[in-house]
Amino acid sequence: MASSVRVIAAVLSGVCLGACGLPTPDYKVIQYPAPYRKEASGVVVDNEDMTLDAQGYRVDKNGMRIEAVDVPAKTAGEKSNAMAGYYISSRGEHAPGRVMTPSEGAAAGAGYGPGSATVTPSQEQFMTPPAPGAPAATGQPVPLAPPK
Repeated sequence: MASSVRVIAAVLSGVCLGACGLPTPDYKVIQYPAPYRKEASGVVVDNEDMTLDAQGYRVDKNGMRIEAVDVPAKTAGEKSNAMAGYYISSRGEHAPGRVMTPSEGAAAGAGYGPGSATVTPSQEQFMTPPAPGAPAATGQPVPLAPPK
């Protein structure tokens, strides 16, 4: 009975000592400010002291939204599309536009085509015999570790 009490005490002390040394996560150490705050006047302000409207958009002093981008209007008339040719299942059609073409001179030379980053030796390099100037290995091999 005394030995089982000692084992339990040793296990519990090990667990307690192990738990004390755990690192504290950053979100508990560093207190980040809230993304927005409500002032006494009822105005909602974000971290950069910009006033927000009811939907969370930044507004200027006149109450007009700022930094809102009308994507279809901004991209109207563009001929290149990053998704060009890919099938978009939510729309049920292929993305409009065409894929950007490489600039002049990019169709040849190093860095062109698949596998251009890997250098593959030609077949002649595999079939050439070793140079005659290299002597053959002689003697006993040297062990890496001392014998036991």
